[in-house]
Amino acid sequence: MISQQATKMDMRTLRVDIEGMSCGHCVKTVREALESLPGVEIREVVIGQAVVDVDESKTRRDDLVAAIDDTGFIVKSVA
Repeated sequence: MISQQATKMDMRTLRVDIEGMSCGHCVKTVREALESLPGVEIREVVIGQAVVDVDESKTRRDDLVAAIDDTGFIVKSVA
């Protein structure tokens, strides 16, 4: 139980603004790309944005951007 709490404390919430999404299929595509990354827990994916909790010791911001870019969408910002 302690290790799970430590992992949760190491998580960072990021909001990713995404250009080019226009439908439910786009949302599904981005969600699947983010789910494939280790240490990423999805809070929400909607048209134009994703909010995720990230264990940055497992996945870097650049990895998030690359996964989304690989789907054909453009990451405008990560905060």
